[in-house]
Amino acid sequence: METWLQKGGNELPSFFTRHAEESFMPYSASHLAMIAGLVLLALLLYFFRSGIRSHTPVKAIIRYSLLLGLLIPQIVLYYWYAVQELWDVQYTLPLELCSISQLLAIIMLLTRSRLLYQIVFFAGIGGAMQAMLTPDLDYPFPHFRFFHFFIVHIAIILAPLYMTWIERFRPTWKSVWMTMIFLNILLVVVGGTNYWLDANYMFLRFKPEGASLLDWLGPYPYYLAVEEIIALILFTLMYMPFIQWRKRST
Repeated sequence: METWLQKGGNELPSFFTRHAEESFMPYSASHLAMIAGLVLLALLLYFFRSGIRSHTPVKAIIRYSLLLGLLIPQIVLYYWYAVQELWDVQYTLPLELCSISQLLAIIMLLTRSRLLYQIVFFAGIGGAMQAMLTPDLDYPFPHFRFFHFFIVHIAIILAPLYMTWIERFRPTWKSVWMTMIFLNILLVVVGGTNYWLDANYMFLRFKPEGASLLDWLGPYPYYLAVEEIIALILFTLMYMPFIQWRKRST
């Protein structure tokens, strides 16, 4: 029996089509709108943090909205893979850094885990911001994959910001190094999986075909070492605003 995703010739299926007529254009109006949406939501979360904290129902709405933003698009994505017969262990396993951060963010929001917060704050925000600025995306607006990509990455960034500004969690200097250790463990695990499956998760074997920040980091394997240095610098810069906070709180 043909599903509604498989039918052709009307507006809904084109939203889920396997073959897009056009390609995604970085920094097009739709891309800039998604970046602006992220900035606006982050600013609203920050400037209204005191009011949100004092209203438990509002806190719950925001928390569960973030959970839905992480879960629903992914469920639909897996259904889309199945319907379009796109399942392929070389490409569709959740082994990208943002996919792993997405899973950790879901568990963090459900359990309020301080341990996972430390990792998601640095790896999640750092990885998802890079994806927002240089998307490895084939499908343009208004395709489902366009909305999936940006909704999920925005939620990955907002989830640890919610835990920071609303739940008052704070990263530590130790968590910078803990995140670096976590990323290097991922490098070994995902790198081994890449070798086994002849895949390229986390771009550990070669760079993405589209433009990305990796284009500035040199050839393989040198860009992997440069990524480590950049990650450590970025995480350190992300932690610096909390140094003054910790001094004031002591």
